[in-house]
This record gives sequence, C-alpha cells and structure tokens, in this order.
Amino acid sequence: MQLRYTAAVVISMIALLLPGATVEGHNITSILAKFPEFSTFNHYLTITHLADEINNRQTITVCAVNNAGMSDLLSKHLSVYAMKNVLSLHVLLDYFGAKKLHQITNGTALAATMFQATGTASGSSGFVNITDLKGGKVGFGSEDTGRTDATFVKSLHELPYNISVIQISSMLPSAEAEAPTPEPAAVNITSLMSAHGCMNFAEALLASDAMKTYEDNIDGGLSVFCPLDDAFKGFLPKYKNLTVGGKQSLLEYHGVPIYQSMSMLKSSNGLMNTLATDGASKYDFTVQNDGQEVTIKTSIVTAKIVGTLIDQQPLVIFTINKVLLPKELFKAALSPAPAPAPEADAPAESPKSSKKKKHKSPPASDSPSDSPADSPDDGVADQEADSNSATEIKGFRFAAVAVAVASSFWFASLVV
Repeated sequence: MQLRYTAAVVISMIALLLPGATVEGHNITSILAKFPEFSTFNHYLTITHLADEINNRQTITVCAVNNAGMSDLLSKHLSVYAMKNVLSLHVLLDYFGAKKLHQITNGTALAATMFQATGTASGSSGFVNITDLKGGKVGFGSEDTGRTDATFVKSLHELPYNISVIQISSMLPSAEAEAPTPEPAAVNITSLMSAHGCMNFAEALLASDAMKTYEDNIDGGLSVFCPLDDAFKGFLPKYKNLTVGGKQSLLEYHGVPIYQSMSMLKSSNGLMNTLATDGASKYDFTVQNDGQEVTIKTSIVTAKIVGTLIDQQPLVIFTINKVLLPKELFKAALSPAPAPAPEADAPAESPKSSKKKKHKSPPASDSPSDSPADSPDDGVADQEADSNSATEIKGFRFAAVAVAVASSFWFASLVV
C-alpha cells in the first residue's frame, strides 16, 4: 500500500510539471446542467453570453433561481440585453459559500455584482445587500429596493475560494436592471472589413452564400478572423480553384458562432468549432496564446491575430496575417498526390448542396476540384515543424514519466 501511494504521488507531481499541463477553470453551464430544475436560468446565462464572462472570473458567486422562480421575470418579456442586466445582478463579485453566509461580520454585507461592473448601473443600484436574519436564514435584496427580496435556500456547488453556486428563493427585482436597453447598432461587416484592410475577404464573402451564414449568427454571437488584403490576395489563385461549396466552407471557416473577446481567447486555448463545422466535417482549429500574442493554428498554417476591427458584443472581428486553411479542403498538402487516373482530363462534378442549419455549411468535397494541386509553401513546413515538435514533447513526457515511476519504486523500497 505504501509503495503504491508513493508512486502515485510522484507521478502526479511529475504530470503537473509536464509541458502543457493545465488546471481547468470552472464552467457555470456544466455545473448547473447537473440540476435540471435550473435549466431556464442556465439557458439565459448561455444566450446572453453571461456564462462566458462568469467562466472568466476567478472569484465569484452565482445566485441561481429555479425554473418556478423564473416565471415572474419571463412574464415581463424583457429583451435579451435587459435580461443580461437582470442576471448580472445575481452574480456577486466575491465568494460566498454557505458557511460564510452565516458568518457575515456585523450581520450584513454589501456585495458588488457584474451589473455594477458593466458601468450601466447608476449609483449603488448594482449592489446586493446580504443579511444574516434570525432563525438561521440569510436574506438578499438589491440595493435600489432597500428591502429583502429573497432568501438563501441551499448550496449547489462550492470551490473555495473560486466559485460558489447557491440557490435563492426568487429573482431580485431591480427597476434599473429591467429598464429597456437599446440593441447595438446594426453593423455592416463587409463595409467595416473593406474600410480596414480586408477588402478582398469582404468581396469574396459578398459573392458567397457564406454571407447569409454570417448574418444569421450575428445576434446569437459571432467572432470573425479576417485575413488582411495582402494575405488573401496571394491566396486568390488557389481560392478560385475551389468549388462553390469549397469556397463557402473556407469563408465560414473564418467565423466562430459565439462571441469570443481577446481576453476570452487567451483564457480558452484549445480546439474551436467554426461556422463550417458540420458532423464529420470538423472544420476546427486551435487557439493558442504566448503572452499577449494569440495565434490560430490549423493542420496546415498558423495565423496571428494582428488587430481588432470591432469588439461590440455579440460581434467581434479580428484581423489575421494569413488565410486559415482547413485540412478538409487542402488534404493534398498533407499527403503525396495520388497517381493521375487515365481519365484525369474529365471535369470533376461539384458536390450537391444539401439542406443545413443556418450556421452550418455544405460538407467539403473530397474531389480534386476542392483540393488545389499545390499548397502554400509554408504550409507543409509549418506542419513538419509542428509534427517534429509534438514528437519531441511526447518523447520527453514518456521519458519523464518512466523515470518518475522507476524513482518512486526505488524510494518506496527504502521507506519499506
């Protein structure tokens, strides 16, 4: 038993020190998904994009209300923007677990909320009063009402002193949070792109059905990675070789159907789906950052974010220094070209389009017409470099773990 324990401890410590080892943060939607009675509250955290902001906070308390408690609020038919303000009032910028709630100094505390942090709330209307009431109850009330509107019911999830998710009996009313909020002004994304160095990409977008996919996703959240003119102009010969469906997929590959600010990208490194993602056609890429520099990496090319055209939730448009090349369209760059068939001169048929959801694109064709005969010179080099790097890291990790295991058994034998 002692031998196993020592080995496990050593291996665990080695694993934490290995390159790439990370400690995942909290995910409020995953936490609430374990409690079906909070599905409505969870749903509105998602569609207002408040969930993303909660996940990017380090110390926070979410005061959730069950489905029955949400009914009064839903009957007011608030806009999605006003709904976000109301929910923001239920997110405290401090940690309050069940134990702390019953041990409030002087019996009362004034907690700042995410609504206050937006700058939309005037005066102290974005604060919540927490009061330790008689009989072991704890009351909550928005500062602008001056009364106790809800009580603590139970703790749902606690990770001191990172996140606490608690249930309160009802929503906290706030005239200011519920006030009508104007929607962001409509933005002509192609005009914006053309005026800021991305005219070639904008023109390609206007000539494709991908434009409708972009427009359909703006209200629900959209992040665009727009290649600058020099990058897209050099890529145009290969772009023209793609089928209509291939062009649409490539353009949709440069959009992500959620709002991701620069700070969010830095804290959510990893694989990310795109507007072109559709079942087996993954069309995903990897977001990585090194300090302040954020890169978008496909299997063929690595592009760097070099600027921001607009960041007005739910829309953000970044400029990048290279065209993103998905492996689904450029497989020829990843493997030797097959021997030409006897009837190579026969034109290949374009793939038939099929009915998709508004944020989906036609699947990429595997025919030669969707795969240019040659790929960017730096594409293969990038891929080989990545492959070699990955091999070296894997080798290092294997050797490190092997040494750790051997060392732990030797150390355990001495202890025994």
